[in-house]
Amino acid sequence: MAKQQVNVPDIGGAEGAEVIEILVAVGDTIEVEQSLIVLESDKASMEIPASHAGTVAEILVAVGDELAEGSAILVLESDSEGEGASEGESANASPEHSDSQGDTGEEPRSEASAQDESAGDDGETGNGEASAASAQDGAQREVVVSVPDIGTDDAVDLIEISVAVGDTVAEGDSLVVLESDKASMEVPSTDAGEVLEILVKEGASVRQGDDLVKLKVSGASQPAGANDSAKDGANDSAKDGAKDGAKDGEKDSTPAKSAASAPAPATKAQARASQAPAAKGDADKGKGGPVYAGPAVRKLARELGVELDRVSGSGPRQRILKEDVQAFVKTALSTGPAATGGAGIPPVPEVDFAAFGEVEVVGRSKMDKVTAANMQRNWLNVPHVTQFDEADITDLEAFRKELKGEAEKRGTKLTPMPFLLKACAVALRDNPKFNASLSVDGESLVYKKYIHIGMAVDTPAGLLVPVIRDVDQKSLWELAEEVLDMAGKARDRKLKPADMQGGCFTISSLGGIGGTGFTPIVNAPEVGILGVSRADVKPVWNGQEFVPRTLMPVGLSYDHRVINGGDAGRFCTQLVGLLGDIRKLLF
Repeated sequence: MAKQQVNVPDIGGAEGAEVIEILVAVGDTIEVEQSLIVLESDKASMEIPASHAGTVAEILVAVGDELAEGSAILVLESDSEGEGASEGESANASPEHSDSQGDTGEEPRSEASAQDESAGDDGETGNGEASAASAQDGAQREVVVSVPDIGTDDAVDLIEISVAVGDTVAEGDSLVVLESDKASMEVPSTDAGEVLEILVKEGASVRQGDDLVKLKVSGASQPAGANDSAKDGANDSAKDGAKDGAKDGEKDSTPAKSAASAPAPATKAQARASQAPAAKGDADKGKGGPVYAGPAVRKLARELGVELDRVSGSGPRQRILKEDVQAFVKTALSTGPAATGGAGIPPVPEVDFAAFGEVEVVGRSKMDKVTAANMQRNWLNVPHVTQFDEADITDLEAFRKELKGEAEKRGTKLTPMPFLLKACAVALRDNPKFNASLSVDGESLVYKKYIHIGMAVDTPAGLLVPVIRDVDQKSLWELAEEVLDMAGKARDRKLKPADMQGGCFTISSLGGIGGTGFTPIVNAPEVGILGVSRADVKPVWNGQEFVPRTLMPVGLSYDHRVINGGDAGRFCTQLVGLLGDIRKLLF
């Protein structure tokens, strides 16, 4: 079997892109275009696809490594020895072939290439023709920037246009932002100049080679021949030319030579920084102006609820960096009650608790933060109403204790939860509004023909809600086994995402902990949740005397957009009746 090395392809000039995830392992069999790793730069996050099919023999990178175009990723073992060799030879031979053409002149050359070589020769011989070539280079011309190699032949969405007609852009400045199912990326300008025409619209789908922007550039920018070769994918030749130009520039510092040679990366960065303040419209950019920010920055802003047009950018062309978003949030929080959060609610002012005594700051786990965000979202979006009642479970508890011996024989434990699940399933069947969800537009209700009930589990890592499926079709013993199994998986953090999806209703029981009642938060898009507190023996008047009965407090919270008081009253009354006389569960 032949071994083939997979390298980082053209990633739009990104240098030092960090490996944030490795998607394969040694021994995996992969196909062409299958994603291998995920890279993230200051401009984009992208998945790098496999250029060949085969078996992963060795992984040459680790999470946290910084890679550039051409960096080795992994080694594949493949049966297609001949094909892989021919492709590799072709790729390796292309720069040499390009150089040989330039040396011998046997192949046809473009007029721009001939002019460039002529300018270079004149600079070395000093015959006086350099000034004429420089004057010709100074003439303005039009250049069309197209979609470069984006690693796929499929169409991708154009989600943002970063420039406007009349803007002055430097080489490397972002023109548009593209987004596919695997990555979001910014397309940089191949030349410095003025934007004459924008050839695409936001929301359009584009492919490699599609025209994006027409620029008016001068001869001081990259020559037309080099621009065409970049459009065709001959990036290696352009890089070799830039290196040669830099070397020549060290030997000969004549004006013609400096104008003809390609700038080094550091010079490009300086040029972008110096041209940024002069870009048209940047000086007076306001709320309605363009926003320059990368995908990672936009994601952070969405998570924090920050409107980017309110943030001042400190990067080139007033580009907004992550630090700018974080500084904006910090400033907003420090302004006191006048500041508002993403939901328009004044945030709690920051307090220096260390001023009052010793403190310990502990970072929250990801699960804690996700739970907090879900709770806040549900509380803000759902108009909650909670109805309270007490269920007389005296007979249920007596029956459950009688089955203790049989439960031990079955190797399980019969807790009150299977009875609660079964009672809620019957109530959901008879009160279908509680087994529905509101559509996103609020115009319709989605009635579910299945009954899946979530069961809140308190774990050391936080609150988890595994879902028991088809509760109405399972016996008490089946439910008892599944309850113990799901609770165990939750505490051991072995639940899969599918185990916590698809719920119609939720039960949150604090019976084993304590309390006389609480108001649970509806787990949207569900419309109801049952909160169960600790049962206690209380005196109950039976018409002649007070008798001891075991009463269990329940609190039914519901979405008042879907459920009204009458619906909740009927549901709660039926539920309490079912728990009070478990024989009704048979019907």
